[in-house]
Amino acid sequence: MATSASTGNPLIILVAGPYRSGTNNDPELMAKNLDRLEQVSLRVYEAGHIPLIGEWVALPVAKQAGSTQVGDAIAERYLYPVAKRLIQRCDAVLRIDGSSKGADEDVRLARERGLPIYFNIEEVPEVSAARG
Repeated sequence: MATSASTGNPLIILVAGPYRSGTNNDPELMAKNLDRLEQVSLRVYEAGHIPLIGEWVALPVAKQAGSTQVGDAIAERYLYPVAKRLIQRCDAVLRIDGSSKGADEDVRLARERGLPIYFNIEEVPEVSAARG
């Protein structure tokens, strides 16, 4: 059940966009994509919400399960399934630009749940007491 930003309650907003897409699993390119997701997350936070990126949860979980690199069989067991679980706890999704099957799946799952989906940071409502 989504909470309302207009009441002053922060939303948990999943920031979805390219992480691996278009990188050919190049760690430097994936790091740039993650940095871009994190830049948007700062803006979500500054609007008074709680940003969440699936990789913040999935990558450490996969590492502890024995994954040694993104794209190996162990990582594949965790990356998308973690996002699916996270969406069950999120109030909204912010889909940033860029081709990404995973982010598109996040949007599809959010739609199934009836969650708000934003496609631009300016669409995210500000919480009345955002600087607290």
